Amino acid sequence: MGSVRSVRTLMWPAAWMLNQRWGGITSWLARWFPKTPAKSVVALKTSIKVELVAGKTYKWCVCGCSKKQPFCNGSHFFKSPGLSPLKFKAQETCMVAHCTCKATQKPPYYDGTHKSEQVQKAELGSPL
Repeated sequence: MGSVRSVRTLMWPAAWMLNQRWGGITSWLARWFPKTPAKSVVALKTSIKVELVAGKTYKWCVCGCSKKQPFCNGSHFFKSPGLSPLKFKAQETCMVAHCTCKATQKPPYYDGTHKSEQVQKAELGSPL
């Protein structure tokens, strides 16, 4: 029991010094694990038509930061922690319209939401 106390006593000053030196460990953690949930941002104000291949799995970008719209390129990991792509499997080979304003009520498919006044007034890259 005595050894546990001595280790704790020795570790406390080191942890305090690291916290002071790095500008606060809590600020570093807050960047990766924010208290407020991340929000999707408007990537484009139009839909994108893509051909889906039957049986193939796709990842639709939920965060709006991907440069491969409408699909995910991993940008959410750094720009929108807490959001992850919507994974889906195509049931048939066909052309479909995917939403890029990220406000659709039928993700990942286009439902006309980007025509709304709220989306049209929003700046690209800003949350709704």
